[in-house]
Amino acid sequence: MKYSISTRGLSKKFGELSAVDNVSFHIKTGEIFGFLGPNGSGKSTTMKMLCGLLTPSSGSGQILGYDITRDQEKIRSHIGYMAQSFSLYNDLTIEENLEFYSNLYDLPQQEQKKIEKD
Repeated sequence: MKYSISTRGLSKKFGELSAVDNVSFHIKTGEIFGFLGPNGSGKSTTMKMLCGLLTPSSGSGQILGYDITRDQEKIRSHIGYMAQSFSLYNDLTIEENLEFYSNLYDLPQQEQKKIEKD
């Protein structure tokens, strides 16, 4: 069976604190999946590990066949992630924020121009 997202024993520790402890799941292509839980239960930390923003302490994961610890750049080129807290820079205009993030994710100039028109 092909999975778009798969984790096995994914864990993240910050010192003695276990933010994520041994999480395993498999999401099929086209399946809708959600994380539910109270504040502090590890939802955001898990998402950050999947997106390559945090390195797992142990375990493994794949997104679209790419390894979350070795292929972060490839993963980022295929996904979008918006954290719960709004992450635009207040000292930049909307256009400057769009340009900054477009460059950060290596969006081709032609695609950036399409965004500017919309």
